[in-house]
This record gives sequence, C-alpha cells and structure tokens, in this order.
Amino acid sequence: MAIVDRKLDIIDFMVKRRRLSQVADSPPAFFSADVSAARRFYLNLNPPRNQKLAVVCGGVEHCTADYAIHRNDFPFYSIEYVASGSGELKLKGRAYLLQPGRVFSYGPGVAHDISGNPAAPLVKYFVDFAGRQAPSLLRSCALAAGQIIQLFPPYILSSLFDELIQSGSGGARNRALSAKLLECLVLKIAAATASLEAAESLAFDTYQQCRRHMEEHYARLQTLEEIARDCHANKAYLCRLFQRFDRQSPYQYLLGLKMNKAAERLQEGILVKQAAQDVGFDDPFHFSRVFRRTLGVSPSAFRRLR
Repeated sequence: MAIVDRKLDIIDFMVKRRRLSQVADSPPAFFSADVSAARRFYLNLNPPRNQKLAVVCGGVEHCTADYAIHRNDFPFYSIEYVASGSGELKLKGRAYLLQPGRVFSYGPGVAHDISGNPAAPLVKYFVDFAGRQAPSLLRSCALAAGQIIQLFPPYILSSLFDELIQSGSGGARNRALSAKLLECLVLKIAAATASLEAAESLAFDTYQQCRRHMEEHYARLQTLEEIARDCHANKAYLCRLFQRFDRQSPYQYLLGLKMNKAAERLQEGILVKQAAQDVGFDDPFHFSRVFRRTLGVSPSAFRRLR
C-alpha cells in the first residue's frame, strides 16, 4: 500500500510540475505579481529526473508593500536571499524575521508564507532548482529544505546572484554554467553563515548602522576615531563588532571601500592624483602605497589595464 501511495505522490508531483510549464515567452505561474520591479530568468521547467543538478529559474524581486506568498507545496527546491527591507517568514508553521542577509530554503512538501513590511519593502533574490544532488547541496550549507540562516556580512551574496541572473538570462546554452554558479552560491553561504540569535541582537543593529554610514561617507572619513565618533560608538567596541560580523576591522573595511571606488574611477580614465582626491587622500604617494597594499598593483599600472 505504501508503494502505491508513493507512486500516486510522484504522479501528483509530476502533474503539478507540468502545469507550471509555460511557453517560451511567458513567465512561470508561480512568479509573484506583487512586485514593483524584477529581473527574472527561467530555463527548463521540466528538467530530466535523472539529472544531477539543474537550475530552473531565478531572479531578483523588488516587492510591493502588500507582498505576500502562501504555499503549502512547491515543485522545486529553492533558495531565497534578502538583500534589503524586512518582513516575516513562516516555515513549517514557525515564524522568523526577514532582514538583510537572511537566507532560507523550501522545496517539495515544505509549507511557507512570506510577507513584507510595508514600511521597508523587501528586495530579495531567489533561485529554484532540481536534480538528484539538490537535497545534499542544501544540507552542505545547513539549508536543508525548510531552514533559515543569517549571513555575515549580510550583503555578501548580491554580486554572485547578479552573475547567476546574467548567466540564466542567456538561456539554454548557459544551463551548465548556471548550475556551477548555484554551487558557488552554496559554498559562499556555507562560508558566511552565523547564528540567527546573533543577528537579532542590538550589536548587529549597531554594526549595520555603522557599515551603512561608512558606505555613504567613505570619501570624507579618514580614521577609526572619525568612524567611531560619527557612529557614536567606542573604538574598541566598534572593532569587536566588525571582527564578529565582518571578519575584518572597520578601518580595513573603510580602506576597501576607498580603494574599490578609486579603481572604478581609474578605469574611467582619470589621473591617479584625481582618484586619490576623490576618495579622501591629499597625498597621492600615500594613496599609491595603500592602493598597492590593498589591491596588489599600483594605481598607475591598474589604470593601464583599461
């Protein structure tokens, strides 16, 4: 009797999957309409059952104030990543806060509800996939279907997800590449995972506020003292926060922001002296030493790479 029930479950699952198939110029039916903007791709919605790993679809969604998803089941395995905003997630009946850096999974038989906070609409990435290796791939990063984790730093996955979207948008010719990028995502998740309890602490809120302030004012900020003063935090405490949540000092993070922005400006063709001034260095020689120490090449040599 159990074998018969199992066969019926498989048949029901395949029927649901076939119903999700769409013509090439239409999005899958399970994509939410409660979005103000989105970049999405979809590949094969009926991947072969004997395939090891196949990316089905994915993208990034800027959710509306009334965004809501209610599902008792889903035909594929899925990873979702919150890039900004906030909301609430219910997995298997348990409620969790959604905030930047939260990553969660679901799949066949996993009930899930996702809702946004109207005051801070969600922006989230997702990738749906199938294949024999899908369950073990999720387990390898502590994301067995129906789990949620926190990443530190919280913005670490955005660029890799953007690359996956670009690959998936290339269509069938990039299926193998998309599957490899999914594996890279999982490796990055595994390397950046921390506890949910830490993420819900006052310390994490302080860390996030300081990080945002540095990203907005990196050109003006020069020293750890200035960072601490602007963020109304003790220097030693600020260093402990970044070591805990970012695995580097706040000054190292500030220099990284400055040097990466300078690299962008050098690629646009400006002079080294101007790039130094743009990121707050009055002395171009000191800037050159920091640039070489941070990026491994001098700014003049980097400029010639254009």
